[in-house]
Amino acid sequence: MVIVAPGGNGSLAGYARSLSACVDGPAVHVNGCSGNFGHTLLGAHSLRCLAKDAGVVRRLRGMRAPLLHLTSHHLARYGPLAGSRYVVTVHDLMRHRDGFAPEAAEPLIHPPNRRDRLLLRADAAGLRAADALIAVSEHTRCELIRLLGIPAGRVTVVPEGVDAGSFRCVGRRLLRDPYVLYVGSEQPRKNLRTLFEAFMRVRELHPGLKLVKVGEAGGSEAPFREATRAHAVATGALQHVVFTGRVSHEELVAWYSGALCLVQPSRHEGFGLTPVEAMACGCPVIVSSGGALPEVVGDAGVVYGGPDDVDALAFALSRVLSSAAERADLARMGRRRAEAMTWERTAALTRAVWRKALAGSSSPQRAPVWHRHRAPDDHALGLGVERP
Repeated sequence: MVIVAPGGNGSLAGYARSLSACVDGPAVHVNGCSGNFGHTLLGAHSLRCLAKDAGVVRRLRGMRAPLLHLTSHHLARYGPLAGSRYVVTVHDLMRHRDGFAPEAAEPLIHPPNRRDRLLLRADAAGLRAADALIAVSEHTRCELIRLLGIPAGRVTVVPEGVDAGSFRCVGRRLLRDPYVLYVGSEQPRKNLRTLFEAFMRVRELHPGLKLVKVGEAGGSEAPFREATRAHAVATGALQHVVFTGRVSHEELVAWYSGALCLVQPSRHEGFGLTPVEAMACGCPVIVSSGGALPEVVGDAGVVYGGPDDVDALAFALSRVLSSAAERADLARMGRRRAEAMTWERTAALTRAVWRKALAGSSSPQRAPVWHRHRAPDDHALGLGVERP
């Protein structure tokens, strides 16, 4: 079994690194163009991407692995050409919703162009042909069934985890003023306008309060930062917002640890790792009902309601900011929930999916290299002798 990870330092690459470290299995990083959207179909960039993608396919075929674990839904496009059985982790279907099942006037990320649609169709074909799929939440599992017609029995929910050793409360403070924290991109799905409006309402009762926005604006497909600043100006929030840009891990932990609370008002999240990281650091969490967020935080966070409900968010934010006792209770419950969401648990559940995929019937297109009448053991999986 070989874990296949996307290149770069984003959240999808981080998922692959964390999983690989826990299973102590072989992993390879591929530098294709999965997830590379917003470019013209026949431009120079797209042609270079085709060459890179061809190289990825050659590399995967050359491994002759009994099983590949493609750790991103956009890597799925390589699966049918890889010459091996394969499992795919699906983190979300937001781009598929934007491309083929628009449910709102405003896109979650960005309206796909012709090339984007072709790539998404290739991703979907790869997901449908996979030997097994891992969804990081029950919400994402339901979307795979509803949007792509995947049979329910082929999808297993395996939540992501958090490293309690890396995410923990620290004493370092990066801002003297009290602040509310938001961590993430500025794509439309992140719903920052609602956050700005609610923040300005509660700030009247909390003079000196700041809103700290950690993270870059997002991809190059659209002027996300321009839209964010326009919303901040329109709501009067701009002068009270601290934009940090990308920060180091140590700085991120410090921002979590010093915040009065984290607010995640997203319209859609396939999982929502940011609230889990915040809870691990003892930071109270307020989230919308968008996507998998209520599922992820459970009763350890405040779910204020519909993502666009400014009144509900302002009420929840005011309540949390006004009560040190409630913040302490949320911090305690959040740490307890985060402690249960370990990467070791994620790895154990993932191993079970690998075994099931390897034990399944083979397809003529992807013939396995072991004896088909023999169930694979941990040695065949490259996992040593540990069992979940």
